[in-house]
Amino acid sequence: MAGSQERDTGIISGINVTPLVDITLVLLVIFIVTAKIIVTPAVHLDLPAAKSTEEHEVVLSVIVPKDGPTLMNGVTVPNDEALLTQARAVHDADPSARAVISADGDVPHRTMLHVLDLLKQSGFSAIAFAARPLETAP
Repeated sequence: MAGSQERDTGIISGINVTPLVDITLVLLVIFIVTAKIIVTPAVHLDLPAAKSTEEHEVVLSVIVPKDGPTLMNGVTVPNDEALLTQARAVHDADPSARAVISADGDVPHRTMLHVLDLLKQSGFSAIAFAARPLETAP
């Protein structure tokens, strides 16, 4: 017939891997970028276990390790005045903000009360404590 071409029905002797490599590299870049966002601060905490835990939106995260400085949203806070100033700034930006304190189980009670008082002085009324669910506790 006029205009029709015969197809070569022979065996495919080579596979073009360029699209596969392109997709793999794009996925690799996506994983590298999102991994930085997902990773939490590398502070080892031995969180206490609780029978009931709930996921809440964390607007202000305060981490109190057993050894080392206090962290606010992953950044080291040098002293109480800096913690109070930064917490006030977050609260002034969003008065309905929630603060979540993640503290090591071996942190003294006095230290926890001090951090709690600083957050209350900065205006926070919604303060929660982070805990592991009981089934994942050792």
